[in-house]
Amino acid sequence: MKFPDKWWTSPAESESGKTIIITGRDDLEKVRISGKYIYRLDVSWDYEPEASGMPSDQDSRLMEQATDALRTAFDKSKSAILTGIYTGDGRRDWIFYCLNLKVFSYVFNEALADLPEMPLQISATEDPDWEEYREMRADTYINPDGE
Repeated sequence: MKFPDKWWTSPAESESGKTIIITGRDDLEKVRISGKYIYRLDVSWDYEPEASGMPSDQDSRLMEQATDALRTAFDKSKSAILTGIYTGDGRRDWIFYCLNLKVFSYVFNEALADLPEMPLQISATEDPDWEEYREMRADTYINPDGE
């Protein structure tokens, strides 16, 4: 199964009223209904925010390097799929759905091995119905094709 590479970006508001930029992956219905990707992993990085709530240029560059490395590794292995990225109010979250937690851990660590250490926290939960993804999509979706 080839993972779609279509994304949308939308502003949202955090509980504290700060802007959060949400980037979501589109066209995931086939992946979701396959029933294979039942574990949701939230990878979080709490950072010292600029006045806007966004990361510094240095943190932002490292976050983008991490995003590119993770997307490349997981799109190749098909063991997990990155479905959303939330940035703002002092926090970056990458949301994944995966097949197997041990395989996720291995691919994740390999993907980031050449990058500087980052203050990442990972939590995992079963979410076979993709409730987090469906809620994020319902709240923030903007058609990337402009339709």
